[in-house]
Amino acid sequence: MNKISQPKKERILIIEDEEEIASLIQYNLEREGYRVTVVSDGNDAPSAFREQRPDLALLDLMLPGLSGLDICRIVKSDSDTKAIPVIMLTAKGEESDIVAGLELGADDYITKPFSPRILIARVRACLRRAKGVESDDSKIMTFDNLTLHAGKHIALVDNEPLDLTVTEFRILHLLARKPGWVLTRYQIVDSVHGENHPVTDRSVDVQIVSLRRKLGSAGALIQTVRGVGYRFSG
Repeated sequence: MNKISQPKKERILIIEDEEEIASLIQYNLEREGYRVTVVSDGNDAPSAFREQRPDLALLDLMLPGLSGLDICRIVKSDSDTKAIPVIMLTAKGEESDIVAGLELGADDYITKPFSPRILIARVRACLRRAKGVESDDSKIMTFDNLTLHAGKHIALVDNEPLDLTVTEFRILHLLARKPGWVLTRYQIVDSVHGENHPVTDRSVDVQIVSLRRKLGSAGALIQTVRGVGYRFSG
């Protein structure tokens, strides 16, 4: 008989209306020692985020009540919940859904059907990345009118804070840590989302466009290297 892991501190919020899928996810997460809460109605999700304060959420896109994308938009626009990592669960696997979710601030996605092993691996990787950003070098980086503070997850332009998604901040921090280096789209995906992650070139480009727009005058610091990827010119 396999030994069930002792509970960890991490709490996972599952927002999934298909009972069999929710139960399967809950079973596998609890076997790994995670504390799990399940919500089946989209209308109940925003309050669950605020009340549960999970370390990570698994969010189905097709839900009764509020859709997964609507929930993601609400959660990522709330200063109390925007830093909570969100992994989207989608049966569609369409690029438009993936891009829309990433633009709203989702951290990762898994296309149904998925294996429990893949699910657990993605959850672990996402939690590690979240902790990594929090525990990263706390020194303040300044480039012209742009200031970055990784430990506090803050980016400022002309001393005004920017409203970046978690993924946008990670991309910006990744590029800023290696000024002058050219990073391919795949290197950006691997660093931000983990190795062998099936994000398309289009998804990375969308993130960069959104990031440049929010950076305003500092957006020119992110340069496109045609046919290769991106670099930070600071």
